Amino acid sequence: MGVRPCYLEPAGSRVALRPLGRADEAEFIAVARASAGLHHPWMSLPTAPEEFGEFVARFDGPANVGLVVCDRTDDAIVGGININNIVHGRFQSAALGYWVSAPAAGRGYMSEGIKLVMGYAFGPLRLHRLEANIQPGNHASIQLVKRSGFRYEGYSPAYLFIDGAWRGHERWAITREMLEPAADRLAAGWLPVAACSG
Repeated sequence: MGVRPCYLEPAGSRVALRPLGRADEAEFIAVARASAGLHHPWMSLPTAPEEFGEFVARFDGPANVGLVVCDRTDDAIVGGININNIVHGRFQSAALGYWVSAPAAGRGYMSEGIKLVMGYAFGPLRLHRLEANIQPGNHASIQLVKRSGFRYEGYSPAYLFIDGAWRGHERWAITREMLEPAADRLAAGWLPVAACSG
């Protein structure tokens, strides 16, 4: 399979995280096309090279981190998690965006991936709060954040423009205190993304 990708450490038992890069274009687009039916109408991913280039460029600065969730047995991309709109200072918060590939749906990969992302966010990124905004009908996504310990905080009408209309979203969030003492264990031992993006 060539050179093994650079994963962020620590990894999970079945999945590992690594930064999304331009070299992922072909695999990412293939997975996105094969999973479009699963994602619609909740979200859409880039399914053409020019769209992928614009998507990946979002993660060039410090405000957004794009990660792929990979199966440790074969390095295949099984999902993705973005840490968006990172704000430090008094807020120390970010919003999560995430998706799973159709073949990996319902197999627990994203539950493990979200736990890893929480460790990364509350560790090296030094965040205090993560938020996930989810359309009310997206029951699988709501169950994922519930299992991960997020709490329901309210409803935001006309929150995001998706699939041709402004859609209302439920607001779910987790803070570092909600995980203690497990937060220290989750956050321990992480390498920064920069160590894995050369």
